[in-house]
Amino acid sequence: MAALPIETHRRPVMELRNISKSFGATHALQSVSLTLHPAEIHSLLGENGAGKSTLIKIMTGVHQPDSGAIHLDGAPVQMASSADAQRKGVAAIYQEPLLFPDLDVAENIFIGHQDRGPFTRWASMYEESARILDSIGVQIDVRASARGLTLAEQQSIEIAKAISLKARVLIMDEPTASLSAYESERLFQLMQDLRGRGVSIVFISHRMDEVFRLSDTVTVFRDGRHISSRPRAAVTPQSAIAEMVGREMGLLAPRATTAAEGVVLSVDRLGRDGAFEDVSFEIRKGEIVGFAGLVGAGRTDVGLALFGIAPAHRGRATLDGRPHAPRSPRQAIDGGIAYVSEDRRQLGLSLPMSSSANISLPVLDRFRGMLGMLSRKKEAEVADEFRRRLHIKTASVEAPVGRMSGGNQQKVLLAKWLNTAPRLLILDEPTRGIDVGAKAEVHQFIWELAAQGMAIMLISSDLPEVLSLSDRVLVMREGKQMATLDRKDATEQVVMAHATGQAE
Repeated sequence: MAALPIETHRRPVMELRNISKSFGATHALQSVSLTLHPAEIHSLLGENGAGKSTLIKIMTGVHQPDSGAIHLDGAPVQMASSADAQRKGVAAIYQEPLLFPDLDVAENIFIGHQDRGPFTRWASMYEESARILDSIGVQIDVRASARGLTLAEQQSIEIAKAISLKARVLIMDEPTASLSAYESERLFQLMQDLRGRGVSIVFISHRMDEVFRLSDTVTVFRDGRHISSRPRAAVTPQSAIAEMVGREMGLLAPRATTAAEGVVLSVDRLGRDGAFEDVSFEIRKGEIVGFAGLVGAGRTDVGLALFGIAPAHRGRATLDGRPHAPRSPRQAIDGGIAYVSEDRRQLGLSLPMSSSANISLPVLDRFRGMLGMLSRKKEAEVADEFRRRLHIKTASVEAPVGRMSGGNQQKVLLAKWLNTAPRLLILDEPTRGIDVGAKAEVHQFIWELAAQGMAIMLISSDLPEVLSLSDRVLVMREGKQMATLDRKDATEQVVMAHATGQAE
């Protein structure tokens, strides 16, 4: 799917001129300018903390700039609020869709309309919602509750909402972070359809292959400054990464194959009602086994069963040769398993707490003194050691984790579970939503852990990540194990054929 050349002679639909924004002593944006044309996919690249999120919030009226100007169709405007930005044709779709779960699909699509009058025309609303969804090729019952929808369906509703608001500028912030390969392909098609309607799309993604596949223009930010804006053909992934991080950095390359010895985990025909069936595999000391498949394939369910959150109903597992059938996470931790959740903000970390407090949480007894009181000094010493080891950027290990970038939060989450000294580490989407620099550091650390003899179960929707990190790849589809592939046999085409049920 090649991006089409944009007509740069046309008047820009939106311009940001010399925008600056500070929060206390932190300069989030420093005289940043950005130009968007109609029917353009314009990608923003930058590490976490580069200023992308602040710029989005200024474009959508969440924040007001300290200086600079915003122009729509050549005329200066002020985005007084999110509702004001929507009225002016600027909308945003975030990594986690913001739907009201207790409302139906049509109500979510039209909830932002303030021109509907004192009475809701229900028949008209349902009819228009169905028409919009049909126009983008999405088949969802407009009267169904939003609560049970998949992330891909939720994002489709967000796109329908933007169409209903007649958005001319649509901002998409990490929209594929939680989607399968198939769902991402569907989203890319929707983006091209919107582009064909004349919509200007601001696309933010840490996945370089997506950026260079879809973009007309690529803009790079670093440390709150605008570094470059160039046509996609004039940029390479390597040059973009160098501009993002201020240094040359190689793209993800396969790790060297290691000779794994000694079975750490053995799983035989494991199953759980409604989740997965007949899953069998082994993970040896120093081995990384990747789990690939579409969203809903059952990969995470296997990890949750092994960690005791949703125990298996059938089958057998052994850990270091001993039976392993945990009925709770505590039993799994005591047995030597750690689980790094895919959702660090909701399930992995306590954001108001410090990194030292988060890191000690799973093993608090280790930090108790003779009188049962926690030793804050010992907590801080251990946290500081992990800070140096994982290169966690924070002013203090006592600072709230919620103030950190996504990449540094992910490192704290890793430290939290490595502090339990596990024999088996389950990593569920370990680089989801973090920038390319932090991702490279996490990959390097995973390699080092495997080299030190740790057994690792890697669950990721980022297929290049799975193929580059794993010694073997287990492919799942609809709760069933479709194949277990050695690295030499695991290509993107082969894995996706098994994941979609198309393998011979």
